Amino acid sequence: MQRARTLAGLTLGDLARAANIEIPVNLKIQKGWTGQLIELWLGASAGSKPEQDFPELGVELKTLPLSYDNKPLETTYVCYAPLTDNTGVNWENCNVRNKLQCVLWLPVQGEREIPPIDRIIGFPILWQPSAQQNAQLQHDWEELMDMISLGQVERIDATVGSYLQLRPKAANGAAVTDAIGEDGHFIKTRPRGFYLRKNFTQHILETAFVG
Repeated sequence: MQRARTLAGLTLGDLARAANIEIPVNLKIQKGWTGQLIELWLGASAGSKPEQDFPELGVELKTLPLSYDNKPLETTYVCYAPLTDNTGVNWENCNVRNKLQCVLWLPVQGEREIPPIDRIIGFPILWQPSAQQNAQLQHDWEELMDMISLGQVERIDATVGSYLQLRPKAANGAAVTDAIGEDGHFIKTRPRGFYLRKNFTQHILETAFVG
């Protein structure tokens, strides 16, 4: 937290120049650039492995792009959703719970017309889900995983889940993976990821700064 607090008020350009990293003109292609830059400064070690960004601390890092009125501009990616081989997977041992046990949120200006070089980093939030939040996340995860296991992955849309939702997650629309179809046989479908809804991350922000 001490290291994260020292970043507040700096721009992404400040960090990139100090680390001698090339600064993209926009983030259309390099969507993960902001998170990777901040991971570098904070010493995250997990990379893309299915564990927290700071496994020795049990802390996950999430950047949160905000609008001019300090509202989240997009949903927050948590992790890939397993579409096959889910025997024995439950809420207690799933990667969603693992990732969300303790999160270091770092708000960053995210309006598209602000060049990445000029985007200002906000004050960090170290967050753990309340009992109510954890219960709802578990309910959402179980509902989504039940649908996946029952071969209903193609039926899942943005209306399923209060805090957590399932959405396609791939570099392009041509990427496909195996999933269980409604007849119990494998089908090809787009990879899916778990995402936190904007209204949920907005509540985390409001609770942190308003109380």
